Amino acid sequence: MANLTLRRPNDRGPVTPSLAPSILRTEPFRWVEDLLGWDPFREMFPMTRTGNMVFSPDFEVLEAKDSYVFKADLPGLRESDVNIALSGNRLTVSGKRDQEEVDKNENYFAAERSYGAFSRSFTLPQGADVDHVRADLKDGVLTIYIPKHPESQPRKIEIGTTGRQGQKAHA
Repeated sequence: MANLTLRRPNDRGPVTPSLAPSILRTEPFRWVEDLLGWDPFREMFPMTRTGNMVFSPDFEVLEAKDSYVFKADLPGLRESDVNIALSGNRLTVSGKRDQEEVDKNENYFAAERSYGAFSRSFTLPQGADVDHVRADLKDGVLTIYIPKHPESQPRKIEIGTTGRQGQKAHA
């Protein structure tokens, strides 16, 4: 624990003239934020109005030979925390991760986990068989399998097949 530094938001203290040169050398972005009230990296992170990180899971979408597979890391969520809905060809995955109780008497060295509600929607292609969708949540990974209709799956066409009038095509 010797290498951890406790930092609280907006707990930087006043910048005195004797400290200004050292702050400029070591933390120029912090100095700009303090001086102008602007954080140049704020747009790089998903933020809420209160400045907390928002829980927004990323998805992997794979088109396999016979299905579409959606995967998302949802650590800490139970099946009851996740809602999967289909409306026509629109797949919507939503859920919520609640923030744990925070004891104000505890000193946190880092508080970087994100919480909140999320919702992601995907438009499925015409060949998706929405009547046979399957979903699993195992070890914090949500996997949704959407099979393809057999007629929309690739099939091999043989060369030299019968022509229009029932005669074999000639080379």
